[in-house]
Amino acid sequence: MSRQPVADAFSVEPRSGVAAALLPWFGRSARDLPWRKDRTGYRVWVSEVMLQRTRVATVIPYYERFLTAFPSIRDLATADIDQVLALWSGLGYYRRARSLHEGARDVVARFGGELPRSVELLRTIKGIGPYTAGAIASMAFGIRTPLVDGNVLRVLVRLHAIREDARQTRVQRRLWSLAEALVPADLPGLFNEALMELGATVCLPRDPLCLLCPLAFICEGNRLGIAASLPILAPPRPLLVIHAAALIAKQADSVLLGRRRGDVLFGGLWEPPLVEASSPEEASRCLASFAASPIPVGKVQHILSHRKMHVTVFQGNLTNSPRYPEMYEEVRWVKEDNLHLYGISTLARKLLAQGVG
Repeated sequence: MSRQPVADAFSVEPRSGVAAALLPWFGRSARDLPWRKDRTGYRVWVSEVMLQRTRVATVIPYYERFLTAFPSIRDLATADIDQVLALWSGLGYYRRARSLHEGARDVVARFGGELPRSVELLRTIKGIGPYTAGAIASMAFGIRTPLVDGNVLRVLVRLHAIREDARQTRVQRRLWSLAEALVPADLPGLFNEALMELGATVCLPRDPLCLLCPLAFICEGNRLGIAASLPILAPPRPLLVIHAAALIAKQADSVLLGRRRGDVLFGGLWEPPLVEASSPEEASRCLASFAASPIPVGKVQHILSHRKMHVTVFQGNLTNSPRYPEMYEEVRWVKEDNLHLYGISTLARKLLAQGVG
């Protein structure tokens, strides 16, 4: 399939009334983003995985470094997971990186390194769900198929003035059905991208810019004056508070790091070894299983999507027979100059900043 630049892609008349209004707007307003150039299945895949729960401005440099290191699916599949996580370090939601790596290996093993041009087959690949499959299929392969992400959800809910909890399964099914009905046979990928762009730049979560919206004239939420109050979402669960104690142990020019097992939070990532507990006092006591005469040097707070971590950071030496928490599959001394070669979370960077350098 030939890939048309955004600005030159409107010679074909869209069949959808929404598309007729939306696509010309997108041609004028589309942001210049690196993944919109030379759209391939792999490039769309990487960009969409990175963009999940992450701002565009944050993703751009990560995306460019990642594609430089792994220009093809085969390059990613043959890479060591530590290298993948190191390039992902700081981007967050690290399960995405592990799933992308496993997915690339799956594509090489089952499809010869080429993404299948079928929504059904795409969804059999590790880490590719309905949304990502729809993005790859429509944007890279021109297949008429819908997608619903947070931005599209917001646009659809406001267009139809849906006044129910948008996270309900029944409402989610309706939104996917509405999205499918809107996708035109011509330029489905550009249409899906335009719908996401509208949500990201105009149909904003707060204070939507309805006066600038190309769909305002058919938006029921706008007509009723309730667009800003939609979508209705159930309140998030309260954050789980976790207390922990971490040890910064140094040996010459090296620092001690542990790698978490793949099946736990921050799986596969390296960090100063820590213990979690129900209170700061208990965490500090548990640290004695591997720390000798630790001295407190600072405190770190780190907020994740569903938990808030309070970590007391200690400096000290190891006991003669250190016993590390079961969540670590490996512990090793790492030269401080080589830390950039390891997958290290933002939390670990905060911990290291208390006692390294």
